[in-house]
Parts: sequence; structure tokens; C-alpha cells
Amino acid sequence: MRHLILALTLILTPAMAVAYERVSNQQSFVALISGKALSNRFYGVSLNLSQNGSIAGKAWGANITGNWAWNNGFFCREMTWGDYFVGYNCQLVEVRSGNELRFTSDQGTGDNASFKLR
Repeated sequence: MRHLILALTLILTPAMAVAYERVSNQQSFVALISGKALSNRFYGVSLNLSQNGSIAGKAWGANITGNWAWNNGFFCREMTWGDYFVGYNCQLVEVRSGNELRFTSDQGTGDNASFKLR
């Protein structure tokens, strides 16, 4: 009986989640994104962030274009999604397991979005 309880506990208890770690400089950020696309399949988003600061991709069938720069420890970008201008915003960037990036708007105080690196 004790083994059954232990087995059920292990099955029903979620694994310890790997924590996000802050990406604090442009060099580390570029190393993470180099040669990879950022993908969020739930939202149908695929983005390519070039080392020279351009953004290109698609979301829900509309093109995304823009520019990014690293500023005081934050990823700062402005972009256009279809005909909609997405204004300038500096975001906290965090990485988990080396293949997932989370961007939190308003220098880490706003909403966030996660992307797989593929």
C-alpha cells in the first residue's frame, strides 16, 4: 500500500518547473536567437529576430516587420503586424531550458508572452 501511495504521489505531483533566468545582455540574447525562429503555436506566431536588429515573421496570417535594439538590459522593439502598428516597448527577456524565451512588456511589469526557439 505504501508503494502505491508513493507511486500515485509521484504521478499526480507536477514536476518541479524549471525556472526562467533573466537574459541581461545583448551578447547572450543574440547567442540564444542566432539561427533560430521564435514560435508560439497557440497564437500562430513565428518570428525571426536578426542580429542586426530587424524583425520579420507572421502571426495569424499577417506579416510582422519591425526593429529591435538592446537598451539598458532590456529588449526594445517596435513593429507592425499587418496594418497595425505595435508601438515601442522595452521588455524583460528571460530564458528557460535554453529553448524558451519569455518577454514581459513594460520593462518586466506588464503582460508576457513565451516563445519556443526552433
